[in-house]
Amino acid sequence: MDSRSVLRNTVAALVAVTVTAGGSGVALAGEWTAPERPQETGWPGWPEWAGWAGQTASAGDTAWTGRPEWASEAERTADTQRTSDTQRTSDIQQTADTQRTAETARTARSVRPVTHVGTWTTRAAAQPPRVRRAPAKIRSKAYAFRLVTRRTWSGQQFQCLDSLWTRESNWNHRAYNHGSGAYGIPQALPGHKMGYEGSDWRFNPQTQIRWGLRYIKGRYGSPCGAWGHFRSHNWY
Repeated sequence: MDSRSVLRNTVAALVAVTVTAGGSGVALAGEWTAPERPQETGWPGWPEWAGWAGQTASAGDTAWTGRPEWASEAERTADTQRTSDTQRTSDIQQTADTQRTAETARTARSVRPVTHVGTWTTRAAAQPPRVRRAPAKIRSKAYAFRLVTRRTWSGQQFQCLDSLWTRESNWNHRAYNHGSGAYGIPQALPGHKMGYEGSDWRFNPQTQIRWGLRYIKGRYGSPCGAWGHFRSHNWY
C-alpha cells in the first residue's frame, strides 16, 4: 500500500471518530494547523473533502448567537392569539353587561306604577247611608219596657201595660179623643196634666210614657192593677 492510500485511510478514520464522538473530533480536525496540512507542506494528493471536513468541524465550534426566524414567528402568532382571546373575552363581557342593563330596564318598566291623568266629574251628590229607623210605635214600646224593668216590675207587668195602652191609644203619641179631650199614649185627661213631666208633652212620646207610669203606680200600684180596673170599668 502506498503512502497516498495510507493518508486517505487515516483522514477517513479521523472524520468517523469526529462524527461518532459528537464533537470530540472537532479538536482533532482543528489540530491540522497550516504547517501540517498537505497543501501547505507540499503533500501531494490531499483530498478536497478532508479540507471541507475540517472547515465544517471548525464552524461547529463557533457559538450560536442568533434566534431562528421560526421562533420569532411563533411568538408573534402567540401574541396575536392572546390579543384575540382578550378582545373576545371583552366583547362577551360587554354583551353580558348590555343584556343585564336591558333586562333591568325592562323589569323597571314592568313594575312602574300606572298614573291616571284623566278626571271625571258628576252632578250626583254623595248620599249618606240610609239607616231605617223602627216605627215610632216600636220605639215607644222599647222605651216603656226599659222603664218597667228599672222599677223592678216583672215581664208580666209590661204585658199588662202593653194591653192597656194598646186599647187606649194603640201607642200613638198624637192620639186625641174628641169626646173626652184625652190625649197621648196614656190618654191623659186633660192632656195638659202631662206638662208636669215636660213641656214637650204634645209631641214627645217619652215624656208621655214617664208621666203615664208615674200615674199608674200612684193610683193602681202596677200596670196589671190598672189593666184590671180598665177591664172592669172600661177606663182607668
